[in-house]
Amino acid sequence: MTPKALKHREISSVGIIAKRNIVEHKETLHKIVNFLKKHKKEVLLDENCVALFPDQKGYGKHALLNKVDLAIVLGGDGSLLKTARCLSRKKVIILGVNFGTLGFLTECTPDKMFDCLGRIFAGQFDVDKRAVLRVTIYRKSQKIDTFLALNDAVINQGAFARLIIMNLEIDGRQLAKVKADGLIVATPTGSTAHSLSAGGPIVHPRIEGLTISPICPSSLSMRPIILPDTRQLTITLETERREEQAIIGLTLDGQDMITLKFGDIIKIRRSHRNFYLARTGNRYYKMLRTKLHWGGI
Repeated sequence: MTPKALKHREISSVGIIAKRNIVEHKETLHKIVNFLKKHKKEVLLDENCVALFPDQKGYGKHALLNKVDLAIVLGGDGSLLKTARCLSRKKVIILGVNFGTLGFLTECTPDKMFDCLGRIFAGQFDVDKRAVLRVTIYRKSQKIDTFLALNDAVINQGAFARLIIMNLEIDGRQLAKVKADGLIVATPTGSTAHSLSAGGPIVHPRIEGLTISPICPSSLSMRPIILPDTRQLTITLETERREEQAIIGLTLDGQDMITLKFGDIIKIRRSHRNFYLARTGNRYYKMLRTKLHWGGI
């Protein structure tokens, strides 16, 4: 689906998702709700926002995203990442408002928010479709659980400085036996996150690929590789830990961690769900310049 296909869809319902500290921005939240009601939009609030509106019903992220046409996320990139992992099958547009510090994914700051909303309600915006990972863990031939991730899935270890041995297959064909401190599988969105710190490339969001980046590999020839996102990655954990506290974990978007065991199989592919970000201007290259301190005017 192209951005144009979603661009002029009528927005009748708007949800607001915020961090727990939204009480510190009580006045701003009330202004948003009044602005939305003035534009005759149905307003749904998440469980954090509803604390300031006790007469209204609060929704969990997943339920809210399944009911609205547009979701306003008040926070930083972390709030957007959490929101992405709660996606339903409904194609909901997300407007990120940067109340945080980094802001790679957010579209505007609080002082520009109402201008952005006005443009969106007038149909003067584009939709930036971002790929999402589906990560499934199998243990002893049994499916343990499946997760979504907007940025990346990272296999790493705890305090013990030992190599992790992983067998990596692409569509059932072996690519490599990886011996490293860990392994990162990133979407283009996540290419400017942990993968970049591990020496991975910056990948434009319009490129449909997955980046595999080893963390401190034992072999200097083991380099990051970009694969088509139509491929399925299968990672088998071949490191056996005997120390009780020697934990190997799978971390999703740097926020959720699942403990892995010897022999676990992690399958990663692009999800059929996508994360749709509202864009009222082309700011990708400016974002790279400013956030990565590349200089320029």
